[in-house]
This record gives sequence, structure tokens and C-alpha cells, in this order.
Amino acid sequence: MSSPVRVLVVDDSALMRKLIPQILRGDDSIEVVGTAMDGTFGLRKIEELKPDVITLDLEMPGLSGLDTLKAIRTRFRLPVIVVSAHSTEGATQTMRALSLGAFDFVAKPVDVTERMPEIAGELIAKIKAAAQAPAFKHLPEPAKHLSKGAGEPNARPARVIAIGISTGGPQALQYLLPQLPADFPAAIVIVQHMPEGFTDKFARRMDEICAIRVKEAQSGDALRAGVALVCPGNRHLKIKRLFNEEIAVLSEDPHVNGHRPSVDVLFRSVADECGSRSIAVLMTGMGDDGARALGEVQAEGGLTIAQSEESCVVYGMPKAAIERGYASRILSLEALGPALIAECTADPKSEHKLEHKKENGSAGFAAGSGKS
Repeated sequence: MSSPVRVLVVDDSALMRKLIPQILRGDDSIEVVGTAMDGTFGLRKIEELKPDVITLDLEMPGLSGLDTLKAIRTRFRLPVIVVSAHSTEGATQTMRALSLGAFDFVAKPVDVTERMPEIAGELIAKIKAAAQAPAFKHLPEPAKHLSKGAGEPNARPARVIAIGISTGGPQALQYLLPQLPADFPAAIVIVQHMPEGFTDKFARRMDEICAIRVKEAQSGDALRAGVALVCPGNRHLKIKRLFNEEIAVLSEDPHVNGHRPSVDVLFRSVADECGSRSIAVLMTGMGDDGARALGEVQAEGGLTIAQSEESCVVYGMPKAAIERGYASRILSLEALGPALIAECTADPKSEHKLEHKKENGSAGFAAGSGKS
């Protein structure tokens, strides 16, 4: 039997220092080795107790949560799960924490006294994933961003790229999307498993560092070349063809695979509406959301890509698709950007030649290798 995951809880709230350990004690594979009331005390506790994973509040007096995170990442290289306030300021701080290397986050419910048990499963799953994620320490440095192009992009996209992603997603997208040029000829639609209120802050953060435009999707948004739409938390995103163009449609339909938004919902609509113009990319994340509908994109002639195991923070969603045979390409995070650029900017007349190159593994397309 493997040793339990050792967790240190750092939070200035005495209530949270009581509630979080209570939640975690419900799982025998997790051991809470201690608590700390602030960042300075937390750093001392890390040296003393040698935890495997840290849960960290960001709103603390003295040494701030963000400064504590920087110290943990620099000195100890341990994975950190942010326990975030469900507020505008909390969302902003959480996005900064993710950009600084936090593994993931869990949003506190508004009424922590009554509803804290609702996040128990999510917090436990993310702690276990953080403890088991060998790729966590080896994510590439974020790509350098390019300058925005002049004017508003308005061209109908040549291709539609749908991305499904979960745990480890903010860091992976922060690496991937800045590689795409302002004149990128494809539209991008993204389902990132993230709570309501956080996706807008995430989209704004991505827009600041990308040459393409990034925004939170609204119902009725037309898909445009060089624009990425991020599905809002607690909504499903579908694509619908209307008057010879594709538009985004949001809904509050029931959860699928335990998620809203669900990657399966997005991929299925892209398969139906875009067919062979579609590219579906399934990236790092827990569970199997998106795996089945990736097969539907493949069946309609679209290109299907799964992120490679060695470059995933959590090899759950891509693995589920690969095991079903639904991924036409398996690419590392490093290879994904160049591959999408090559695929979307290729001369249609050279399609056969490009496909021949892909089959022979050049330009980072080789299935199974994940190498560029």
C-alpha cells in the first residue's frame, strides 16, 4: 500500500484551518500533516513537515499568498492548490497564481459553513492529481507573446479549432496560445473546466499575452479567424451554423460527464456543424470528458489531436481518447502550436503532400511520439 499524500493547509482563517482538514480526513489516502496561519509560518512548516502538496489561501496578512506561492515554487518546487475566494478579486488573484505556477485551484463556496462539503470531491481529486503529476515540474516556460494586429479580425475562419482542457489547462494554454500569430486563419473555441466568474478573468489574462484576440464567449458571437472564445463557467458551449457562418450558443443544459461546460458538448457540435473543417484538441485534465465526442469529430473527417502523456500535467482526458483510438495525432505541448499553424496555413493544393509528411512523422505530427 502506498503512503498517503502529505498535505499542509495554509490559511489565515481559523475556520478554514478546521474545515479543510475535516474534508481531507474523509479520504484514507490523504494525511493532513499540519496547518499554518500565514505564509511565513507556512514556509517554516514546509521545512519541518516535508508535505507533498500545499493548499494555500491567497488573501493573507503579512507575506501575501502570491509571495508565499513564489517562495514555495522557488525553494521547494512543491505543487500548490489555491483555495480561492469566490469573488472578483479572488478570481483575479487566482489567475495570477496560476500564471506563477500554482497547480490548480478550488473556489470556496459563498457560504463556507454550510456548503464547504460540496467541494470535498474536487479538492481531494486535485490534491491526488498534484501528488501524482510528474510533468508538473517540467512544464515549458510560457512562450513570448506577439503584438496584436491592427484592426478587428472579421474574416470567416478557414478552420475551426475546438480545445478541451481541464487540470493544468491555464498553464498549458498560456504556453500554447501566444504562439499563434495575429493573422492566424482559424477560429478557436475553448472549454476549460473552471467555475463561473473565473473564466472572464482567465480570458482577459490570455488576451493580454496573445497576438490573437481572446474573450469570454457570449451567445451569438460569430466565429472569426484569429479569435479565441472561452466558454463561461457553468454554461455549455455549442457551435451552430447560421447563414453560412458559425456562431457560439451558450446553454444551461444539464451537466455532462459531471461538467458544465463539457468538452463532449462542444466537440459534438463542432463535428455536426463544421465536419472536415474542424480540428479537435484534447489536452491535459482528469477524467474522460471529450473522449467520446473526439471520435465523432474523427468520424466526420475532422483532425483529432491528443496531448502526449509526458507533456500533460494530468494524463486523463487525452489517455481516454487515445485508448479508444480517437486521436489521429498525439503531440507534445511544445509541438502543438507549430502543428496547428502548419495545418491551418497550408496551401490546400499541397494537402496530399502535407498528409504524407504527417504520416512520416515530420513537423511534429507523428502519432505516438509527441515530439517535435
